[in-house]
Amino acid sequence: MKKLDWYILKKFLSVFFFSIFLFAVIAVVIDVSEKTDDFVKSGFSAGEIFTHYYIGFIPHIIALLFPLFVFIAVIFFTSKMAGQTEIIAILASGITYDRWLRPYWIGGALLGVLLWVSNFWIIPKANTIRGSFEAAYVDTHSTYDALIRGSSDIYFRIDSFTYAGIYAYDTASKRGNSFFAYQMDKDKIVYNIRANEILWDTATKTWALADVLERKILEEKEIVSYSPSIHKQFSFKPGDLEKDKYTKDKLTTPQLIKQINLEALRGSEGLNELKIERYRRDATPFTVLLLTLIGGIIAGRKVRGGSGSHLALGFIIAALFIITDRFSTIFSTKGNLPPLLAAWIPNLIFIWVVYYLYKKAAK
Repeated sequence: MKKLDWYILKKFLSVFFFSIFLFAVIAVVIDVSEKTDDFVKSGFSAGEIFTHYYIGFIPHIIALLFPLFVFIAVIFFTSKMAGQTEIIAILASGITYDRWLRPYWIGGALLGVLLWVSNFWIIPKANTIRGSFEAAYVDTHSTYDALIRGSSDIYFRIDSFTYAGIYAYDTASKRGNSFFAYQMDKDKIVYNIRANEILWDTATKTWALADVLERKILEEKEIVSYSPSIHKQFSFKPGDLEKDKYTKDKLTTPQLIKQINLEALRGSEGLNELKIERYRRDATPFTVLLLTLIGGIIAGRKVRGGSGSHLALGFIIAALFIITDRFSTIFSTKGNLPPLLAAWIPNLIFIWVVYYLYKKAAK
């Protein structure tokens, strides 16, 4: 890389990391003011609150707005360069427009890879810390979450031929009533088991069933047996039955892929939400590169309004991007839009925005 590349990259990265640092400080201050009562009730010291919550909250909030702050940083420092006639001097010296954009490609790609790696492993670990604290000390005071936890009848698919259900399952005690499961062979039931109670045995890592009635249906006869209590080894664990709104955020990408395959086998509802999360982890880093190029092209032109007009146009584009992303997500989770397409639609649209702005840019 040449001096020009280092010069622009230094401005780009310094403005970005400084702005994201300031935003993280502001976000923590606001969050502290909102959760003061929860922190007091938790009984943790300031150091324990940081290690049990904010060490997870800070990476989460940074990753959430990472593309937006990349965009703002690019517009801010590029607009300043344009206002000081630096870009005009660079282009007038014989450097082509494409050559001037090279450090924007490099910077956007570097930050995109950083976000991609973070989305795969670092952010899920941080969300585990944040989610565990909020589930224990924040969401317990929410009426909505209490209603969700109270809706504890569970129906699911154990494997490709076995279906099950548990009534009034309690995630805290890992106990449920009126458990049933049955196996299918094509369109016929070949095995059925019912129990008045099901309980997770932490010692043996199996399910303890009480008042169990088993039926095996053969071609010419039916075998029925009763047992006061038995232990069964099922493929599902207590964690699979918990309704945790943070689940998809806590899983690393390999774990998320495994969970998607498992839920698809079980025929679970809400599978598209997991798939969108999976595909978005690849799509968002590409978004960083697109927004970097859009910001550079928009702010690289010297206009009478200066940075203010650039920032205004930038926020309009960012708002349109967010709206497009929200609509595509809703159409996938509530409709029939494929999750892969839903995650990539904003990028596919804004590729053409980049192309249009590039063609219209004064070179």
